[in-house]
Amino acid sequence: MTYSLLHTNKVIAGAGCVAQITDVVNSFDATNVVIITDQGVFNAGLINEPKMLLEQAGVNVHVISDTPPEPPVDKVNDIYKVAMQFNVEMVIGIGGGSAMDTAKLVAILLNNHVALRDVVDGKVKFKNRGIPTLMIPTTSGTGSEATQNSIVLVPERELKVGIVDEKMLPNCVILDPKMTTGLPKHITANTGIDALCHAIECYISKKCSPFTEMFALKSIELIAKSIRIAYEDGHNLQARENMLLGSYLGGVSIATSSTVAVHALSYPLGGKYHIPHGLSNAILLPDVMKFNLDACVEKFARIAKAMDLNIAGLTEQEAAEAMIKELYALIRDLNIKCDLKTVGITEDILDELVDTGYSVRRLLDNNPKEMTKQDIRGIYKKIL
Repeated sequence: MTYSLLHTNKVIAGAGCVAQITDVVNSFDATNVVIITDQGVFNAGLINEPKMLLEQAGVNVHVISDTPPEPPVDKVNDIYKVAMQFNVEMVIGIGGGSAMDTAKLVAILLNNHVALRDVVDGKVKFKNRGIPTLMIPTTSGTGSEATQNSIVLVPERELKVGIVDEKMLPNCVILDPKMTTGLPKHITANTGIDALCHAIECYISKKCSPFTEMFALKSIELIAKSIRIAYEDGHNLQARENMLLGSYLGGVSIATSSTVAVHALSYPLGGKYHIPHGLSNAILLPDVMKFNLDACVEKFARIAKAMDLNIAGLTEQEAAEAMIKELYALIRDLNIKCDLKTVGITEDILDELVDTGYSVRRLLDNNPKEMTKQDIRGIYKKIL
């Protein structure tokens, strides 16, 4: 077995480190940049300081603030066309996964000049690396700042599709917990469990490597000890920093490995029914891991230890089962709920969900235990 480590060139972390944004941009000799963000981040004023610092340093800053949640492929292509007008030398993504995924795609499109839909449809591939990128996450969940992946919605297929290309790995990342202190509780919960998903899934993936094990277990440790604190007290900077680092390390785990069945079954929920990505992963995580239990006893026991659960004197099997119980407890404690029926998901459409989820072979084939259509149906029925 061979394995590799993909990693961004530079990571700057710690409270207040967003002040170093001008140093980063100057290091690329960029005098004309575009900030890609979403309306929520824009309205919250989170781009104000970075924009001001850059402008004070003489950098021309253009802002595109209409990145939608779960961005459709054609909308991303439209944002790219707007960015083309500015002759930018660097793309800065500030926000959650949607903004950062869009920023990565815009940067690589600017140096390839192909239609994004042709890339999604497999007609063309990116030949060149994108123009330089800087990612500044404002949530602790997607880990997009650490990966070569971007997710787009393909409406006619009612499915989210992952575009994976090493040439999209960000050049630099700024992890400033102060950028996350204003997150509402429900977003803290959903994105935090999303980050935990990444670490756990990558750790049990068939593509797991020694690199993945190192990053994923540390991610699990940081998130497990901090997520309840960050949820209850959003201004606890240490908890916020731990969550941000845990999320980043979960992203590094994705870059070196792959997520598995949770994400595969999540894609149809977001693709057609527009359930936020973090929320759909959160409601699926405990039941999918329960399904995987008998194939992952040793690894689940190690996760239980990383989560600092009281497993002294327990057998490996008992420790693994304690980890599953903790996942259910986390979902309860963080008040993560989703009434699927209110968005139109009923047993009547289970066949459609099952077929769509089963088609996400890029992820399902990495699951440690083979999952049949009947297995998938059973998990969807449980979350209903």
